[in-house]
Amino acid sequence: MNSPLKVSIAFFFVLLLGVFHPTVTAEVPPNIVLIYTDDVGYGDVSCYGGREIPTPHIDSLADNGVRFTNAHSTSATCTPSRYALLTGEYPWRQQGTGIAPGNAGAIIKPGRFTIASMLQKAGYKTAAIGKWHLGLGGPQGPDWNGAIQPGPHEIGFDYNFIMPATADRVPCVYVENNRIANLDPNDPITVSYREKIGDWPAGREHPELLRMHTTHGHDNTIINGIGRIGFMTGGKTALWTDETIAETLTDKAIAFMKASQSGPFFVYLATHDVHVPRVPHPQFAGKSGHGARGDVILQLDDTVRRVVDALREIGQLDNTLIIFSSDNGPIVDDGYLDGSMENIGKHQPTGPLRGSKYSKFEAGTRVPFIVHWPNRVKPNVSDAAVSQIDLFASLAALVAQPIPSGGAPDSGDTLATLLGESKEGRKFVIEDGHGLAMISGNWKFIPPNDGARTIAHPRMGGDVPIETGNAPEPQLYDLSIDLGERRNVAAEHPAVVKELAELLESVRNKK
Repeated sequence: MNSPLKVSIAFFFVLLLGVFHPTVTAEVPPNIVLIYTDDVGYGDVSCYGGREIPTPHIDSLADNGVRFTNAHSTSATCTPSRYALLTGEYPWRQQGTGIAPGNAGAIIKPGRFTIASMLQKAGYKTAAIGKWHLGLGGPQGPDWNGAIQPGPHEIGFDYNFIMPATADRVPCVYVENNRIANLDPNDPITVSYREKIGDWPAGREHPELLRMHTTHGHDNTIINGIGRIGFMTGGKTALWTDETIAETLTDKAIAFMKASQSGPFFVYLATHDVHVPRVPHPQFAGKSGHGARGDVILQLDDTVRRVVDALREIGQLDNTLIIFSSDNGPIVDDGYLDGSMENIGKHQPTGPLRGSKYSKFEAGTRVPFIVHWPNRVKPNVSDAAVSQIDLFASLAALVAQPIPSGGAPDSGDTLATLLGESKEGRKFVIEDGHGLAMISGNWKFIPPNDGARTIAHPRMGGDVPIETGNAPEPQLYDLSIDLGERRNVAAEHPAVVKELAELLESVRNKK
C-alpha cells in the first residue's frame, strides 16, 4: 500500500471518529454543585481565619480552588438572597421577597427564567435539595395534602427534595417532587400561622415539654421536643428528625449525582446548617467545644466531605464545578437556648467584620465564597469584589446559553473572575440589610436611615443587640484600612459620598 493511500484511510477514520464520537474533540461541560449554606459567617470557616472550629474539608476546597475574600450575598437574610441567586434579580425590586412565612405561596412564579431552567436548556439534569424558603403553591399557599404546585419543578428543577421553609417553622416535613414525603393520607396535615389548631402542645403553654428552650419566639407547636414558629397538626409519619436533617439532605444529593452521572447535572444543595434550631447528629454533638452552633459547623464540613467523596467515587470530581457559599452572615442567638452563646469562647463568627445577619455592615453579606474545579481552576486567593447576583449570567456564559430579554436583569457575566482567571471585580456591590448599602472600590457607603440602629433580642433578662447599620447621617468607610467599619469618614469626603449616593440611586431606579 503506498503512502498517499495510507494517509487517506487514516484521514477517513479520523472523520468517522468525529462523526460517531464528537466528545473526542468537544469540551465536556462541567457538572455544577452549588453548596448554599445557611447563616455561615466569614469567620466560621477555618480557611477564613476561624481557627477555633476546624473545617478541613471546606478548607480543602479552598486550597485547591479560588477563595474569595470580598464576596457577597445580595441580602443579609435568607429568602431574598435565594430569590436573587435563582432569578438574577435584586430582591428589593420585587414586593413579597422578604423573609417568607412557612405557608407562603410561591414567590418565583412558573415560567420565570431561572438559573435552573437556563441549565435545563443547556442539557443539564437539575435538582433542588434542602432548604427552600421561597414559598410553595398558589397565592393562598400550598395544599399540603395534595400536589404542591407551583414549586421547584415549575421553575426548572427536574427533581426536588426540600424543606418548605426553615427548620424553625412548621410544617416540619420534607416535600419530594411536589408532594409531602411519607405522608399518611389518613393523617392529613393542617398548618396555621394565625391561630392555634389541633391538640398538639405549644411551647408557650407547655415549656416543660421542651428539650430546647427559647430566647424569643419559637414557642408555637412542639415538634421533636422543639418549639417552632407556627402551628401544625397531623402528618406524624412525615415529620423529619432534626438530628438527621443534614444526613438526609446529603444522601439525596449524592443519590441524584450518582443517578445523573451520564450527563451534566446541576445540584442546588441548600443546607440547613448552621440555622436554628441547631440539633447536631450524635456523631457531632458536643465535639466542637463551642455549643450546638460549633457542632453543626463540624457537621456542615462533613457534608462537604461526603459530597466530594461521592463525586470522586463516580469519577466526576475533576470535571465538577463546586461553589461553596452562604445566604447571609452569622448570628449566634437566633431564638433558642442551645449553648452557643455560653460556649462561643474565642470563636468569632464574623471574623474581623462588623455586624451580623440582618445588618448592612459587612458581616451581614460578606460571606465565604469558594470555587473548586480541578479541570480548570488553579488554586489562588482573590480579593476581587464579587456578588452572588452574578452567578446566573456567569453560569449562562459557561454553558453558552443566551439570556432572553428581561431575564436575570441584574446579573452580569463575571465568569473569568469566578474561575480565578481575572482579578477584575465588580464596579460596585449592593448590600441589602434593613435598607441598601454599596461598596465601590475600597469605599463602603451607607445612606442615612432613620430606622432602628439595633434589634434587641431578649436574652435571659438582658439584650443581644443586632446592629442594623442604620444611622441618621451618611456613613462612609475606607475598607482598605477599616474593614471593621469603625471610623465614619463621610464628613471628610463629601464628594465621594455624593458620587456613591448618586450611583446607588441610579441602580435603584434602573428599569
